[in-house]
Amino acid sequence: MKLPLQIVMRDIPHSDAVEADIRSRVDKLDQFYPDIMRCRVVVELDGKHRHQGKQFKVRIDMTVPGSEIVVDRDHGEDLYVVLRDAFDAAKRRLEDFARKQRGDVKTHEPLIQGRVARILAEEGYGFIATADGRELYFSRDNVVHPQFEHLQAGMAVTFLEEVAAEGLQAKRVSAV
Repeated sequence: MKLPLQIVMRDIPHSDAVEADIRSRVDKLDQFYPDIMRCRVVVELDGKHRHQGKQFKVRIDMTVPGSEIVVDRDHGEDLYVVLRDAFDAAKRRLEDFARKQRGDVKTHEPLIQGRVARILAEEGYGFIATADGRELYFSRDNVVHPQFEHLQAGMAVTFLEEVAAEGLQAKRVSAV
C-alpha cells in the first residue's frame, strides 16, 4: 500500500486483537492488489438497533488508481464475522476493478436509436434510418422484439451497428 492504513473505531473500546485482524486482512488485499493508494477501515457499534443486541458496522474505503472502492457491511452481532464479510466483499470489488483495468471485462456496444424507414415484408428485410441520415439494412433474423411482422415504417427502434459483407447492418433490432 502506498499510503498508511487508517483504522477508526467508533463507540467501541480500542482492541489490539481487532486492529491486528484488520491489519492482517488489509495486508492480504495489498498482496492481491498492490496499487491500493489508501485504505480506511471504520468499525462502529450501530446504536440504532438496541433491541437486537450489539450490531456492528464495518466500512472500508480504498483509493485505487482512478477510482474509489467503498464497502459497507452492517448488522452483525459478531464483529469478526462482519469484518470477514466486509473484506471478502472488498476483495471481490478489487478483483472486478483489476479485471476492468486489464480489459478482461466485456463492454457492450451502446445501442443506437433510429426509425424504421421501410419494410419489405415479402422479402423479409427492411431499412432503419439513423439520426445522422444513413440507412442500415436489417433482416427478419435481426429483429428481437416485436416480431418482424409487427414492425411498421416510422416505428422507433434501437439496434447495434455491425459490419457485414455488404457493409454496415443493424443487428438486435428492438422497438422502443
